Amino acid sequence: MSYRNYLAATLFLLCSSIGMAQKFGTKAGSIAFEASVPSFEPVAAKHSSVSAVLNSDNGQLAVLALVTGFRFDIALMEEHFNENYMESEVYPKAVLKGEIKDFDFKAINAGKTAFQFSGSLEIHGVVQAFETELQLSKADQDLLLSARFALKPEDFNIEIPKIVAKKIADEVWVDVQLQLKSI
Repeated sequence: MSYRNYLAATLFLLCSSIGMAQKFGTKAGSIAFEASVPSFEPVAAKHSSVSAVLNSDNGQLAVLALVTGFRFDIALMEEHFNENYMESEVYPKAVLKGEIKDFDFKAINAGKTAFQFSGSLEIHGVVQAFETELQLSKADQDLLLSARFALKPEDFNIEIPKIVAKKIADEVWVDVQLQLKSI
């Protein structure tokens, strides 16, 4: 199955309850993370092909990132991330799904409007209940969604070997940026 077909099928299944409501989506969203500690090489990566769908009637949101899409400045770090930590051949995707609480599409304007998100986050085959604040704003006909939150690798059964544990932060800061277009 091609990457595009896989992505389309996964998003369709994740959002099947959305029905015929107005939807906004992207296949070019961005997720960046940082797990650096002082005095060591930066541990950071960015993914620029994140897919997402938002139902503007009820605030249901689904976000999908293929783990192998994260790019590091250091190739060896990227290889270790995929093979040793994330085991991306076994756990190929990270999925966020749930709803934006008290979502009101009409309340969103050019200024950022804060909302609470509640749902689940699946990473490394582990599904956790997940809540965070996110911001939404309008830009022309698009919706801009941004969020910043911290995650702990151990919450998702990601083991960090003791030999490198001091080189990686206990908390991984994640930044999400999605420019959602009407679909």
